[in-house]
Amino acid sequence: MNNPVQDAIRNRRSIREFTGEPVAADLLRRIVTAGIWAPSGLNNQPWRFVIVRDREIREQLARQTSSGPVILAAPALIVVYLDTRVMYNAVKDHQSAGACMQNMLLAAEELGLGAVWLGQILQNKDQVNAILQLDNQYDLMAVLALGHPLHRNQQYQRKPLADFILKEIGGNQE
Repeated sequence: MNNPVQDAIRNRRSIREFTGEPVAADLLRRIVTAGIWAPSGLNNQPWRFVIVRDREIREQLARQTSSGPVILAAPALIVVYLDTRVMYNAVKDHQSAGACMQNMLLAAEELGLGAVWLGQILQNKDQVNAILQLDNQYDLMAVLALGHPLHRNQQYQRKPLADFILKEIGGNQE
């Protein structure tokens, strides 16, 4: 049976090479919309986004990370933040940011775009906020670099499921 959610989960790859073709604004909004539908504790929806298509800003951001070449190659970035004014529990809010990012990665896959979750840039949070003219009320979580994939020849394997399950307690364990 065809299951588009399972297909997106299994087909999604971290894409770091792009054609350079611009990403339409409506596609970016659809991706962000998928992000805001992620679960959050108390439904506080703490995530905030900066959409970057401007070349000069991407160049400045690229200088803040070893993933600079990916940022320069991607025609669009979605910079993901948590708004500290609406956070209620740091662990739960950080987990919800991860769910938000995963939703956006899966939405990009479903739309035929390529994307990669960049985290190394977090070491330069203050500089990123300065470039994007944001104050420290916004806590940088990640950058999603995206565009039309140059290729989709990435091959990855997963370890067997049994390597991850510590134990099963109760129920039928056929």
